[in-house]
Amino acid sequence: MSQYTVEQFASELKLPVDLLLDQLKNAGVKKNTSSDELSEDDKAALLSFLKQSHGDSQKPKNKITLTRKQNSEIQKTDSSGKSRTIQVEVRKKRTLIKTPEVKKTESEVQKPKEILDENQVKIRDDEKVRHDALMQAQAEDKKKSEDKKQESKKHIDGTIHKPEDKQIKKETKKSNWEDGPKKKVLKTKNANPVPDGWRSPKNKNKKQSHKNTSDQETTFVAPTEPVIKEVMVPETITVADLAHKMSVKAAEVIKSLMGMGMMVTINQVLDQDTAMIVVEELGHVAKKAEQNDPESLLDTDESIEPILETRPPVVTVMGHVDHGKTSLLDFIRTTKVASGEAGGITQHIGAYHVETKKGMVSFLDTPGHEAFTAMRARGAGVTDIVVLVVAADDGVMPQTIEAINHAKAASTPLIVAINKIDKPEANPEKVKNELMTHEVIPEELGGDSMFLELSAKTGQGIDELLDAILLQAEILELKAPTNTPAKGIVVESRLDKGRGPVATILIQSGIMKSSDMLLAGSSYGRVRVMLDEGANQIKQAGPSIPVEIVGLSDVPNAGEDVIVLNDERKAREIALFRQGKFRDVKFAKQQAAKLENMFDQMAEGDVKTLPLIIKSDVQGSFEALKGSLEKLSNNEVRINVIHNAVGAVNESDINLAVASNAIIIAFNVRAEGGARKSAESNDIEIRYYSIIYDAVDDVKAALTGMLSPDEKENVLGSIEIREIYKVSKIGSIAGCYVTDGLVKRESKVRVLRDNVVIYDGELSSLKRFKDDVKEVKSNFECGLSIKNFNDIKVGDVVEPYEIVKVARKLQ
Repeated sequence: MSQYTVEQFASELKLPVDLLLDQLKNAGVKKNTSSDELSEDDKAALLSFLKQSHGDSQKPKNKITLTRKQNSEIQKTDSSGKSRTIQVEVRKKRTLIKTPEVKKTESEVQKPKEILDENQVKIRDDEKVRHDALMQAQAEDKKKSEDKKQESKKHIDGTIHKPEDKQIKKETKKSNWEDGPKKKVLKTKNANPVPDGWRSPKNKNKKQSHKNTSDQETTFVAPTEPVIKEVMVPETITVADLAHKMSVKAAEVIKSLMGMGMMVTINQVLDQDTAMIVVEELGHVAKKAEQNDPESLLDTDESIEPILETRPPVVTVMGHVDHGKTSLLDFIRTTKVASGEAGGITQHIGAYHVETKKGMVSFLDTPGHEAFTAMRARGAGVTDIVVLVVAADDGVMPQTIEAINHAKAASTPLIVAINKIDKPEANPEKVKNELMTHEVIPEELGGDSMFLELSAKTGQGIDELLDAILLQAEILELKAPTNTPAKGIVVESRLDKGRGPVATILIQSGIMKSSDMLLAGSSYGRVRVMLDEGANQIKQAGPSIPVEIVGLSDVPNAGEDVIVLNDERKAREIALFRQGKFRDVKFAKQQAAKLENMFDQMAEGDVKTLPLIIKSDVQGSFEALKGSLEKLSNNEVRINVIHNAVGAVNESDINLAVASNAIIIAFNVRAEGGARKSAESNDIEIRYYSIIYDAVDDVKAALTGMLSPDEKENVLGSIEIREIYKVSKIGSIAGCYVTDGLVKRESKVRVLRDNVVIYDGELSSLKRFKDDVKEVKSNFECGLSIKNFNDIKVGDVVEPYEIVKVARKLQ
């Protein structure tokens, strides 16, 4: 064959000459220019190199598929008698596999046998000898047992032993006949009853049947002592189910409950505590049952290996009201929030994440007012670090102490920020000494709390605070998985008129995306809109990021756990289960408290009640407001919150207020148009508030007006008796001299003899000379008679007094 140059070969292959030269060089063929000639060996070397580097693309086919198609016709007659032809096509498919490849693979598999060394061969031979010896021993044992069986069979089948067999059979029948009526067969869950009577299956081996019968009869013995059972009691259970668990009649359970003072029916639901008492009363052991519910489906998938990544710290800012918590955050975020809050005080949990020069930090701003205890506890529960803000000019206050206790309960590191250091009256040393009395010790004195002096107004010390937060976060090594389903906690929730239920969620692990299926307590839904704290729509958010979610079926309770599920059906099932469980538990507790309520209602005749309906913008607000108002109740007046919810005042609230004669308190919400008209026509009062102080003060004033006034005794003067005149039909008349104060005709009097009260009553007449007068002042004489009292003596002192009603104040 004629030889090619490199250039000719490249043009034939339609490749650039430079590329071909590089490939030849890599294949070990030394060709430097395009005019160099190529031999067949050079081409073969190039081909083998290319096959080695890219693989042999033209692999031989191992499998051939044959498809056969066959057409036929079928004549069929329909209901009218006409025949019609139906075309039938039959397709057959057959696959042929090349066999030599299989043989080749088998030979390849068998090849490694040749690679065994001498030690391995020796070990295998020893094992083979041991295995053969074991098999031989087993075969001998088997042969011996078979020989024994054959010998015993010969003895049984012999004619001499036949009468003995019959005698055994008769004895068995006799014993069964005698023992049958006496023994009571007990059925158990996992045991078969004793085969007896003509319904029992016939056994060919009569001796074996007799043996089994005797064994089973001895197993089932009626219990001579009461069986003590371990009864698992769920959160709610009906009387019938509880009786079934204890294997007693429902009447026994009802009888026991009646002895405890509860009148119940067989289908009535009992709460867990009551059911456990009943179980103990009936002599069994009661244990709380583990939940066997759809919530077990929430267990994380262990097949997913979590990828842990560093997350930003979650910092909660806590402290007393007006100590500058929100102002501090404003300076860090360079925005103004406190001025936007009603009254300049925070009444919601604010959740923000801030990109600082030092790194990202998520902040939770909690209210400082005493009413928001639940909110502060919730904030401390989800946080990594607590920043305690104390005003340098005010010192440690009640909510400061409460914040310290929350941080200690949550085992959270504490950073103390002494604010308002720019004020002339600031005294940080006094603050430090006060905090040390509450076991908050600075690091320089051997404690574990960082103390920083700063000013939210001028910005002094803010950078040091951020450094301290990020240093503490670095020590804690905060990490969270990002490849698992997102989990979080509801920080705050509200009902928006345009968007429906809105929840502020702090993500704790995983990545939450828009359109994820969420489960939060007893509400569920798909994330329709996800917003950050600046109301900007985002597609996804990671750990430690607070987001606002729209799309849940209902307003979730603050503090509920949130989890992302893949299946909407699963989410709905769990949410409905939780709703039912909550309803059952609530109903069972109401039933248990009926007896206590009866005594309360009997005493309620003397207690005045103020019924209220509370509507608020977020759930945390009505929790705080309800708690503050209920604290105002005492033995004489009581707050009764008959309904509280999130959202605007609607017509159903007005109807409820009409039926219960209640006052509606609207906190940061307004009434709908129809509700306003209905309230005016029904004369229902709706009180609007934006500051919690004002609402509490007004309700306190209303309760004060409901209190019955105090009666105070006011002594008017002193009268000395100098003469006694006896008048028929009237009785004794005293001639008196008013030594002090005055005496009124309608005033009450008490008679004192030797400074001891001998009578307390009213005047029947008061005269000066012969004229009736209304009052007589001091240093004047008068005559008086006392109603229903004639035992007056000279020298007695009459003390006139009056009862004055004084308005009381609610403590």
